[in-house]
Amino acid sequence: MRISDCNNTADFRRLAKKRLPSPLFHYIDGGADDEITLRRNTEAFNNVRLIPNALADLSQMDMSTTVLGQKIDWPVFLSPTGMTRLFHHDGERATCRAAHKAGTMFSLSTIATVSIEEVGELTPGPKCFQVYIHKDRGLTYDFVERCKAANFSALCLTVDTLVAGNRERDLVTGMTMPPKLSLTSLLSFMTHPEWALNFLTSEKFQLANVADSISEGTGKLTSVVDYINGQFDRSITWKEAEKLIQAWGGPFAIKGLMSVDDARRAVDIGASAVMISNHGGRQLDGATAPFDQLPAIVDAVGDKIEVILDGGVRRGTHVLKALAMGAKACMIGRGYLYALAAGGQPAVDRALSRLREEIERDMILMGCSRISELNRSKLHFGK
Repeated sequence: MRISDCNNTADFRRLAKKRLPSPLFHYIDGGADDEITLRRNTEAFNNVRLIPNALADLSQMDMSTTVLGQKIDWPVFLSPTGMTRLFHHDGERATCRAAHKAGTMFSLSTIATVSIEEVGELTPGPKCFQVYIHKDRGLTYDFVERCKAANFSALCLTVDTLVAGNRERDLVTGMTMPPKLSLTSLLSFMTHPEWALNFLTSEKFQLANVADSISEGTGKLTSVVDYINGQFDRSITWKEAEKLIQAWGGPFAIKGLMSVDDARRAVDIGASAVMISNHGGRQLDGATAPFDQLPAIVDAVGDKIEVILDGGVRRGTHVLKALAMGAKACMIGRGYLYALAAGGQPAVDRALSRLREEIERDMILMGCSRISELNRSKLHFGK
């Protein structure tokens, strides 16, 4: 199977599974506990169906939207994902360039493997930084100043990861960070020599944004669970989030909210957007899906704050359903990580291009030439 044979997320997932050692593939692919929420995130889109209109002038299409103060060419942008160089040696460099090439926004994780400063210089395209509040408050606010200096467009505070979810696949596969040989993983690494050669001959693996501040950022860490449980502050409150918004002074999203009450609190403290997310089903299993919560949150705060959907998006029709329900835009994580693992930037370029083509084709089939024409009249909620 080649990159050119991949036409959708499922295809890139199959190729990624072939090219990655098992612990790394399952780190991307897996969720918490029984993975009920992981599956539900995508299955939720099946709850509604699309109602197309006919005989509209569709000779001129405009899929652009403005989100977090940035105009993007189509209503999907890249979620922040950590440790990306584990999956391909080009890591965040590849995904940032692919986002810019595709005309959309890139998001960088606190636990990225390329620094804020380098990503800031990679492209002139819009960039969002995902911040976690660390026990070391000085480190947290240093991220803010570094992002200002690097001309990042927006910040998002992730609030659903005070403790790491129970990702049992990682326990089974022996996933460590950086990867280490074990009896469990030895055979898988041996049968993926191309990945191993690239990993061993590339620059040293580290969590680039914290490597100078925390010893766990330099390669001493055994798992992402250790980092989350050891470094993230469980005592944070809405007052801390409000303080961070004021320190940044620009477009600011809160990521990981799932309740209407929390969305209203985000409005009250001055956030620009809420990102409805359950961390890809990797935290609290049994939680509701973002798409399930979307209508209630849009109805409560959609006229006051941008509502962005993060989770389960695999198809262009998923994006159209979210937009018709009231989302400003959607985010994808696994959708580009599978492609990155399958073949670096060329594969991410293809994955984004194919998804964008799906959205445009589906909009034409829906009889809509602009994003603003998608609304709940285009959705059927019955059986």
